[in-house]
Amino acid sequence: MRLKSASMNDQLSILSAQLNACVGDVAGNTEKALEALAEGAGMAADIVVLPELFLCGYPPEDLVLKPALTKACMDALHHIASRTKKNGPGILVGLPVWEDGERLPYNSVALLADGEIKAIRHKHELPNYTVFDEIRTFKPGPKPEPIGFRGFTIGVPICEDIWLETVPSHLKGLGTEILISPNGSPWRVGKRGARKEAFDQWSDIMLPYVWVNQVGGQDELVFDGASFAVDGRGRQVQQLPDFEESYSLSIWDRTPNGMMCVEAERHALTTDHEEIWRGAVTALGDYVRKTGFPGVLIGLSGGIDSAVVAAMAVDALGAENVWCVMMPSRYTSRDSLTDAEACAQALGVRYDTIPITPGVHAFEAMLSDTFGETTPDTTEENIQSRIRGVTLMALSNKFGHMVVTTGNRSEMAVGYATLYGDMCGGYNPLKDIYKTKVFELAEWRNTQTPRGALGPGGEVIPANIISKPPSAELREDQKDEDSLPPYPVLDDILFGLIEKEETLEQIAARGHDPAVVRKMERLVHNNEYKRRQAPPGVKTGSHNFGRGRRYPLINRFREG
Repeated sequence: MRLKSASMNDQLSILSAQLNACVGDVAGNTEKALEALAEGAGMAADIVVLPELFLCGYPPEDLVLKPALTKACMDALHHIASRTKKNGPGILVGLPVWEDGERLPYNSVALLADGEIKAIRHKHELPNYTVFDEIRTFKPGPKPEPIGFRGFTIGVPICEDIWLETVPSHLKGLGTEILISPNGSPWRVGKRGARKEAFDQWSDIMLPYVWVNQVGGQDELVFDGASFAVDGRGRQVQQLPDFEESYSLSIWDRTPNGMMCVEAERHALTTDHEEIWRGAVTALGDYVRKTGFPGVLIGLSGGIDSAVVAAMAVDALGAENVWCVMMPSRYTSRDSLTDAEACAQALGVRYDTIPITPGVHAFEAMLSDTFGETTPDTTEENIQSRIRGVTLMALSNKFGHMVVTTGNRSEMAVGYATLYGDMCGGYNPLKDIYKTKVFELAEWRNTQTPRGALGPGGEVIPANIISKPPSAELREDQKDEDSLPPYPVLDDILFGLIEKEETLEQIAARGHDPAVVRKMERLVHNNEYKRRQAPPGVKTGSHNFGRGRRYPLINRFREG
């Protein structure tokens, strides 16, 4: 229930609209904006706040350089403005704005109210690190001026503008009473702490702020929402949920001590394994839905990675939209056959078995003259993997489902995956998750049903899948540890090499064999070409293979 102050002129109600936009879907995003406006009217809000670049979706990358897109966004902006009403809520809408004669557009936000565009402000600080390269596609705006709105002086710093002190201090100096900040801040493990640390750096200016973030998956990025508000004393007064669309009203009174929040909701956020699981599930589900696939195909091997991916897919899309296929060879163990079927039954998915032995025999016959008296090696192993990839892609072509790949970050780092084989597919939810973490997530999912999951509770990944030694099963008695260190050792080395950029000496000093560390460094560098051809996967850490870590394909530098 909305509280009333002695004078409504001294009270401002702000509706945070934490929504999931789709890049390029100007019409669909416009409809969402109008729904948010109607929601605001129903809740008697003074102003509705949408996330950054909402009309075109974020991040638009080079798509924003198409004049047709910016024109469509501006046309949509005028349409939304015409739907605002006298004494109804205003709305802050993000879009690219291209001014005459400029080489690049601005990343902008417009305030719409009373049937017209009241003000437009441009983003001043353009991020140019990790996954961001906005300097490539946007022109930096001047330091934004505050906006007068129904008796209040508000500042509208856009995302990066609030991560640094310059813009908040500038707005404070111009009499701003409260900041309302549209954001497109992608999630990763530890990102929420990084946000707090950044915003705390300028908290001494005693300026309250409402931070509205987008939610949902976009290519390799996933946005957690988790929007919130903080009062002038640095106390958090509002918290929206994470990984789901949400509306939340905060009501602020003007007092002699500044703007004070008198009403707001506070939701609990997910943490630890559930946070990672929901991030991966959100990204996978949105990638499939936004690209228009009717469902997904997964090669279910009886191993830990494909089982975890299948569980994530069911949680994201529902069992009816997940199709698992076991493709046994002569090296597939009875345990793998039993475990894969048990996993499929526990998840409730469609499950088929397509043996690849006839295809393997056909390739052996086809290549017999050329291979002659050569000794079988990884070539024959990779043929099996590639036959499986062709099989899944054939099913995808025939029935329309997207193939989801299952290689984890540890395997992708050292090239323990077959190009054009088990790397075939459209998306990989484990691409940025180390093998040791995959095991932890499997054990956690068997005891917990994540918030918003469409899959069943209980043990969805058979215990034997978790406990048995990992194996690609491409030759007799094969184990991953035949050619790799144990995964706890490997992952610690890889984390040092990739996330921490440690020297080989620093990594070896933690007790690792220097020769093994040097070998892993070579494998990481030598397999960049494979990763460049891999499908996208959700970014969960700071240096994901893709947008977060860009290394040259030709690279002769080796430390060891």
